[in-house]
Amino acid sequence: MSWYHPADVGLAVRSKMADLGYGARLFGRLLASLGPVLRRPGLLRDQVHFMGNYSLAIIAVSGVFVGFVMGLQYYYGLQRFGAVESVGMLISLSLVREFGPVLTALLFAGRAGTSLTAEIGLMKAGEQLSAMEMMAVDPVSRILAPRFWGAVIAMPLLAAVFSAVGVVGGWAVCVPMIGIDSGSFWSQMQSGVDVWVDVGNGVVKSVVFGFAVSFIALLQGYEAQPTPEGVAHATTRTVVVASLTVLGLDFVLTAMMFSI
Repeated sequence: MSWYHPADVGLAVRSKMADLGYGARLFGRLLASLGPVLRRPGLLRDQVHFMGNYSLAIIAVSGVFVGFVMGLQYYYGLQRFGAVESVGMLISLSLVREFGPVLTALLFAGRAGTSLTAEIGLMKAGEQLSAMEMMAVDPVSRILAPRFWGAVIAMPLLAAVFSAVGVVGGWAVCVPMIGIDSGSFWSQMQSGVDVWVDVGNGVVKSVVFGFAVSFIALLQGYEAQPTPEGVAHATTRTVVVASLTVLGLDFVLTAMMFSI
């Protein structure tokens, strides 16, 4: 293909537009499948357990160490200005607004997103999806939809765990190790963090990231080439595309939230 030839450029543009249209139709079908999924709560429960419970360990451990690092960094930064009492407020604001949803989404893409892509890709390579279509069973509503909504539900819960554990990690560094007064640590946090503005923004971000990461993982697996190499490439694309999408959406959502 030569990018200097108008026909080749037109072919590439039409192919990308067709891919975008297919992705939009699949996303619409997944959104419309909420009712059928709720009528079969067992499938949804299993997927929430698979993606939420099995990702809990890496989320909790990462949150603790992020809290440790933030406690040290903010303490030595605020010490220059004599405002070390505000370290608790800064840790909590950074976690609930920014680091909690973003880092949880990135970890979720690496842990659960790759698992979803590999699972759907292997089912396609084994012709299980084709067999379901031959039996008049819609694989989108039976296989993809429960995983999609399970990831959307699990993502905010994991982000809340990350933020809570990170705050505890910051407290463990600042109060017992460094010696900041515990009362000022918690009082500054309580007075400086608003539930609706700060925590609400973090919840909205985590929900949006849940939609984005789960849809990208399912789309890459559903469109993967039915070969071992195709599944491997789809898994790699899931991590790259989901990570870049999360960072881009984070900028857009942050700009919107501060401008409203």
